[in-house]
Amino acid sequence: MIDLSIVVPLYNEEDSLPELKAWIDRVLKGRSYEVILVDDGSRDDSWNIVSKLAEEDPSRVVGIRMARNYGKSAGLQLGFNAAQGRVVVTMDADLQDSPEEIPELERKIIEDGFDLVSGWKKKRHDPLSKTIPTRLYNAATRWISGIQLNDFNCGLKAYRLEVVKSIEVQGEMHRYIPILAKSAGFDRIGEQVVQHQARKYGSSKFGLERFINGFLDLMTIGFMTRFSRKPMHFFGALGVLMFLASLAGFSWIAVGKLISIWEGNPSRNITEISAFYVSLTGMVFGLQFFLTGFLAEMTSRNNTKRHDYQVAENINRPA
Repeated sequence: MIDLSIVVPLYNEEDSLPELKAWIDRVLKGRSYEVILVDDGSRDDSWNIVSKLAEEDPSRVVGIRMARNYGKSAGLQLGFNAAQGRVVVTMDADLQDSPEEIPELERKIIEDGFDLVSGWKKKRHDPLSKTIPTRLYNAATRWISGIQLNDFNCGLKAYRLEVVKSIEVQGEMHRYIPILAKSAGFDRIGEQVVQHQARKYGSSKFGLERFINGFLDLMTIGFMTRFSRKPMHFFGALGVLMFLASLAGFSWIAVGKLISIWEGNPSRNITEISAFYVSLTGMVFGLQFFLTGFLAEMTSRNNTKRHDYQVAENINRPA
């Protein structure tokens, strides 16, 4: 088994790739490692450069090209599938992650016994429009997940090979890999302060929509990690509570009506009372939530096409 697998998802990074490969080679000189470059449907010359790097160093460079732009999570998942090193390191291709951090990340995995070590870009070269929302996002993620990391979205991370082979990164869940790892039983999660390099080439591939998507993904991952194997515990409990509360309201109205009739007091027809319709609607919704939980329980985790990504080409690693 080789020592290290460096997984690098990329999209339109033609200028930085040769420099990144040379930088990794300098840092890991004399080591046993592979660099897995996953081209996420780039529209520039990135794939030709990946092909050239693979031709020049076939024993160390693995190239994977996706047929279209699936997103960073898909790129990481394909890289994880191809990885063979006992320690897997992920990093971005834009030169903002320094390969100089790799040896210390590896040491924390091998010697300190961590399952996952996440980088923390304590000093960032980003505008306030990015750093302030990032801090709020990290605080919310810590609160929901219970994992005390300062920078969940840092692309520079190290994992035991067993971790990346046990988790499933889909959609836009690359921001929450520590949560996925913890959910899979790998809860020895550490953190390392890393240097954040100023962008040298090109521009960021993520716009303001990443904050909205990040919040929605956080809600999704919070639900999935707690209830993906037991959806009835969420929908069923919610449905029962709603049904019982509505039934209690309906019973209150009915008992009040019967008492009025018994005492001979004038009273409105039940259908003229607005609370009757609120209670009736709540009972229907409660029943629907319960049935949703029942159906979700039956179909959970039976989707066999979770990672049905279409790969156009591979270099030095079969599909």
